[in-house]
Amino acid sequence: MNLIGLSGSLRAASTNTALLRALQVETPRGCTLALYDGLGALPIFNPDDEGEHTPLEAVRLNEAVSRADGVVISCPEYAYGIPGGLKNALDWLVSGPAAVGKPVMLVHASHRSQISRDALREVLRTMSFEVFPGPELEVPLLGKKPDEVAEILRDAACRQRLRTTLADFVRFIDEQ
Repeated sequence: MNLIGLSGSLRAASTNTALLRALQVETPRGCTLALYDGLGALPIFNPDDEGEHTPLEAVRLNEAVSRADGVVISCPEYAYGIPGGLKNALDWLVSGPAAVGKPVMLVHASHRSQISRDALREVLRTMSFEVFPGPELEVPLLGKKPDEVAEILRDAACRQRLRTTLADFVRFIDEQ
């Protein structure tokens, strides 16, 4: 089973990206989690650029999501909303089939993101993603320095939560 991870943050020391990298290590046997790294390279969505004019990075994103069996999104909250880069990426998926019926799970590196979580879930449902109904994984990494983040993500109890959540998501995908 192949999963694709999308971090809603472009920061080099992003806690959201660190959480996705930690999940990569804890995938169940027979499962991989690849991280999409082109968020910052996507041009601003313009419906006039779809079809034969679709930019290569948008094609790459669509192909990656289409090939994946499921999507894992880790996203910060900016001013109570979805960061523009992630919303832009989702906009590039709107008119094609990549999102339709695709299982998606949200994970969080902050406890202070409920408003954007709700907004993101609504956008994903509107796009016809199948939003994982299980408990969302939350690892409180907000405000931590990189060495503190690494220590938290290495903790045995945290690693077990990562494994359990991914295993639950994989079962959800298998049931679709």
